[in-house]
Amino acid sequence: MTSVGIIANPAAGKDIRRIVSQGRFVPNHEKVNILKRILAGLDAMNVERVIFMPDTGSLGMNALAGTELSLNPQFVNMPVFHEENDSSRAARAMRESGVGCIITLGGDGTNRVVAKECGDIPIMPISTGTNNVFPRMMEGTIAGIAAGAVASGKVNPDEATTRHTRLEVYLDGDLRDIALVDLAVSRERFVGARAIWDISTLHELFLTRAEPTSIGLSAIGARLKQLSPQEEYALYIRLGEGQTIEATPVAPGLVQDVEISEWKTVEAGGPGVPVDLRPATIALDGERSFSLSQRSEVEVRLSRDGPRVIEPERALAISLSPTLADSTN
Repeated sequence: MTSVGIIANPAAGKDIRRIVSQGRFVPNHEKVNILKRILAGLDAMNVERVIFMPDTGSLGMNALAGTELSLNPQFVNMPVFHEENDSSRAARAMRESGVGCIITLGGDGTNRVVAKECGDIPIMPISTGTNNVFPRMMEGTIAGIAAGAVASGKVNPDEATTRHTRLEVYLDGDLRDIALVDLAVSRERFVGARAIWDISTLHELFLTRAEPTSIGLSAIGARLKQLSPQEEYALYIRLGEGQTIEATPVAPGLVQDVEISEWKTVEAGGPGVPVDLRPATIALDGERSFSLSQRSEVEVRLSRDGPRVIEPERALAISLSPTLADSTN
C-alpha cells in the first residue's frame, strides 16, 4: 500500500524571534490550507494511505474536514505532549508502518527531531517556521505531487533525493544530539527561551549550510564560504574580535555586522572539534537545547548520516519525462 506520513507542527513559527525581529508567522489556519493542498496532490498521485501525527491544534483533522478524497487517512496512535518529542515519536511510528516518505510542516527544529527517527525514509520539508534554512517555501499541491511520485515508486528515490549531512554533538564519547543546519555554542548558562536571537551571546558556530540566500546563523557562514547541502564538509566559526562580516541578515528584518576571530572547514567523517567553553549551552538548529557541565568532554563531528531529502524539481522532472517523450512520437 502506497503510504505517506505527514508531520505538521502547530508550534512552528511562534517563538521569540517573532517579537525581537520581523519573523514570519504562519497561523494554524494557513497550515491547514497547506495541508489541504498537499492532500489534493497526494490523492492525484494515487497515494492510498496518509498517516498524520496527531497534534494539539487539530491540523490534520481540520485539513480533512470537507474534503472528498480517495485516500485513507489515519492518525498515529500516540499521546500528544506538545513537545518536540511528539514529532520524533510520530516519525518513528511512520517509519515502522512502512511509509514511502514523510512530509513535514515546520522549521529547522521540527525537521531536526524528525530526522532523528525517520531513518532512510525520504522527507519533504515545507517551511512554516521562523528562521528556516532546511525546509523550503513550496506550494502544497506541488509538494504533494512530488512526494506522491516518490512514495508510489513512480520515481526512484535514489534519483530524486539528496543525502544531507548532519552535525553530531558527543558528550563523554556518547552521541548526545544532532543538528541539520547549525550548532552554536552560547555563553548563556541556561536554556531559557531557547531561540537564538542575540548574536553577541555566541562563542562558536558550526554550519552545514551557508548559501547566498540563507538567513540567520547560516548567513554568517555564507559571507565566508558558500556551502550547499551536497558538500561533505562543514564550517567552523569562532566569534570575537578580528574580521568584520558586514550587513549580515541574522534574523528576518535584522541586519548586523558580525565579528569573527577565525574560521575553518570540518570534513565529514573526520576528527571532532572539541568544545571547551564553560559555562555554556548548546543550541541546535537555532534553539538552545542543553547546558554543559564543567567536567563533561564535548566535541562536534560532521556525519554523512543525515536524512534523505526529496528534491521536488528533480522528482517532477523524472515523473514527467515519459509523458514528454510520448508527446514527441
